[in-house]
Amino acid sequence: MTDRLAGLLRHYTLSARVFHSGPLCGQQHYAEAHGYLHVLRHGRLVAHAAGAPPRAVDTPSLLFYPRPLTHRFVTVGEAPADLVCAAIELGSAAGNPLAAALPPALHVPLAEIPTVATVLDLLFDEAGGTLCGRQAAIDRLCELLLIGLLRHLMSADIADTGLLAGLADARLAKAITAMHDAPGDAWTLDTLAARAGMSRARFAAHFHHVVGLTPGHYLTRWRVNLAGTLIARGQPINVVAGHVGYGSATALSRAFRAHTGHAPSAWRKQHS
Repeated sequence: MTDRLAGLLRHYTLSARVFHSGPLCGQQHYAEAHGYLHVLRHGRLVAHAAGAPPRAVDTPSLLFYPRPLTHRFVTVGEAPADLVCAAIELGSAAGNPLAAALPPALHVPLAEIPTVATVLDLLFDEAGGTLCGRQAAIDRLCELLLIGLLRHLMSADIADTGLLAGLADARLAKAITAMHDAPGDAWTLDTLAARAGMSRARFAAHFHHVVGLTPGHYLTRWRVNLAGTLIARGQPINVVAGHVGYGSATALSRAFRAHTGHAPSAWRKQHS
């Protein structure tokens, strides 16, 4: 079975830091500093987010903001809402294409994701306890919850085009995952079409229709984004070039400048 998350999680950071667990009364603002994952265990609230109409939430739900977005919650009625809130990082600033493909705000009732029920039970138990290592435990459990949510979103058909739509397509997912897993391989249209089990012409047309990019453009963007992440971490440019499928530092620098407008050395100074 194709693991659609393996390459993405290997190359980009996924982390969660729980900063609130328990009752929330009145209203609470969340600054545009990072992404957020909120778990509404019970209670009622109205979620307000920049650029979106208010959303009333009255069932146990996940409220997911994968990228920085100012938002606030206003509780409804006299009873408080019971929430676990975490600041999350999916590597969106570093160019993770999955983070960039997600909608800015998502509301998912817990009933729609039965596969995370065990993780939620452990999360609520740990969040309400005082055992040693509590913070580390609830942070790791929120990371597991994030993975469960991403699995759900990749299969929930929430996007008509883009990476999420491509990963939801059983044939295209094989080719996209192959690029994610091995960016340094000498991929061609023929080898990618073979991975998808499609003819060359049919694969090219279907990929462009679903993902919104040609296979070659997507591969180049993936390689350049990944190169930017590795360069920012301090890896030598000639080493990065080989890892992402370029024959030399010069070839990578040329592609990198064409897609980002920056030389790799300038990128390193700006993002290290």
